[in-house]
Amino acid sequence: MMGEFSAEFPDDRNYADNHMWSQHVGEKTYRFGFTAYAVRLLQDVYFLDWLVEAPARLEMRQEIGSIESKKAESALYAPIPGHLSQFNQQLMEDPSAINVDKYDGGWLFEMTCDAPEFLTASQYVELLDDVWDKTQRTIKGQLNH
Repeated sequence: MMGEFSAEFPDDRNYADNHMWSQHVGEKTYRFGFTAYAVRLLQDVYFLDWLVEAPARLEMRQEIGSIESKKAESALYAPIPGHLSQFNQQLMEDPSAINVDKYDGGWLFEMTCDAPEFLTASQYVELLDDVWDKTQRTIKGQLNH
């Protein structure tokens, strides 16, 4: 639960600490999207902008784009080092799919990588438990109080 909202974290995926899920879709190829946690914090995504074009070599935590939503404007970073192979073209036309289909049609991009390190669903939930108090204060605008 995230406050009064339930959050799903499918165990057929892995997770990155930047609140993206990862799904193995081919030999060394992984698809990435935002977790339920990230979508809940962003609320109503309506704009995506990419700073890189596929194909491209990416470094860990390299800035790759930005996202705008009802609640926030934020930079997006590569969750792993690797090779960006493609973006979800449907999201380029209508990024609001992230809001309703985050674990399927709302995927962001695909990358290839050798032996990436990810969190399991249970490890990701533990990470969220560790940061939940700070997150609640951030949501309520009370971080410095």
